[in-house]
Amino acid sequence: MPYFDAASAAPLHPVAREALLASLDEGWADPARLYREGRRARLLLNAAREAAAEAVGCRPDEVVFTPSGTQAVHSGVSGALAARRRAGRGLLHSAVEHSAVLHAAEVHTAAGGSRTELAVDRTGRVAAGDVAAALSPDTALVCLQSANHEVGTEQPVEEVAALCQEAGVPLLVDAAQSLPWGPVPGGWSLLAASAHKWGGPPGVGLLAVRKGTRFAPQGPRDEREAGRSPGFENIPAIVAAAASLRALRAGQETATEAARLRQLVDRIRTRVPELVPDVEVVGHPVHRLPHLVTFSCLYVDGEALLHELDRAGFSVSSGSSCTSSTLTPSHVLRAMGVLSEGNVRVSLPYGTDEAEVERFLEVLPTVVRSVRERLGVPAAGRETATATATATAGEGTEAAPAAAAGEPGEPAASAEPAGLVVDSLGKRCPLPVIELAKAILEVPVGGTVTVLADDEAARLDIPAWCAMREQEYVGERAAERGAAYVVRRRA
Repeated sequence: MPYFDAASAAPLHPVAREALLASLDEGWADPARLYREGRRARLLLNAAREAAAEAVGCRPDEVVFTPSGTQAVHSGVSGALAARRRAGRGLLHSAVEHSAVLHAAEVHTAAGGSRTELAVDRTGRVAAGDVAAALSPDTALVCLQSANHEVGTEQPVEEVAALCQEAGVPLLVDAAQSLPWGPVPGGWSLLAASAHKWGGPPGVGLLAVRKGTRFAPQGPRDEREAGRSPGFENIPAIVAAAASLRALRAGQETATEAARLRQLVDRIRTRVPELVPDVEVVGHPVHRLPHLVTFSCLYVDGEALLHELDRAGFSVSSGSSCTSSTLTPSHVLRAMGVLSEGNVRVSLPYGTDEAEVERFLEVLPTVVRSVRERLGVPAAGRETATATATATAGEGTEAAPAAAAGEPGEPAASAEPAGLVVDSLGKRCPLPVIELAKAILEVPVGGTVTVLADDEAARLDIPAWCAMREQEYVGERAAERGAAYVVRRRA
């Protein structure tokens, strides 16, 4: 069964498996002890630290191992902010950072600190000029991922690092997604990563703090890992993680595999919009990870789509609200202003066979079509006006002159042409968007359709639909329940 979710967790690297099994016999003792078994464990730990430091591009004594990549981020953010409390209390980060950074930022603000969130463009990329404009005398730390975990967009780390050095502000880079493909360039101050992203075992994180960076570990401390990650080290897992990372750096294998996977991803980026109507490929077309591609399908329930792909033998992921336990749209897709419904993330692991990608491209159109048919979407994305469109929109849908608007939940009075009010309250996306698509041709060009919806995803998906279908998104207005989203027909 093809596994296409390496961005969540890469399959265990063969070298990691061998190192893990071998170190279970040699690395079980306490590395802090002076007897033979302890010294042997300490040697294994030191060797792992040296291998990891070489792969990261720093000194061994700048690297500590943590129980997870999330813990590495939390420790890095809290330690750097605490050390610079007298210099400032401001935290600067992009709007598309991993939730680990966002959660750390929430703790910081709850303790009296401040945070500034940097906007991104529609590809998910931060502008270095925006970072320069946001830096202030109160800025204590800047956080920037090297590449995004949902859409693969790479960030201008080198440019931002230069700006931070000039301003005397440390930069923490979340390198979880990019470290498997090479060291992070630029003069970063702190770096966090997670072993299960590069084929190491889960439960191992990495935090690098360059010499000269002020750092004050928070919480209880002990003598282990320079006091930055207390607790007994999981030496077998650490050894396996370092061994697999070193194996990825050996020779030209990583560069060769990255180039091969990039070609396969390029094929997906090109072919999916050709094979499936109403699809938007998101993320930067050039500045992106070699193995990851994300696309969103209009009029598709993301959870149903992923289940059907799973039944067809493909393991993929999504940032759609309907596949999230929070039932809210992905903060990454929201910040980019792109479609969240029917979102599919394909991230190819090392060694992915070309035939598996071809079979995925063969299966996807049928799967999307079947899901759309179950939701009552017009065939092949056609938006035809039918006599039943208003009834399909749900009870309460009615045609009324815009001049009569102004009641609770409806747009204010205007001189606009006659419009429709579509009641989608209580319905989850993509249903409000499907009903909008069916109703739009029921009004004349220049007329409006107002969609009443209380699903949070509608706030993102209705404007995205307008951009994809060349309709005008007028805006959102307050309603008695949910919100009223007004769309004007342009075509």
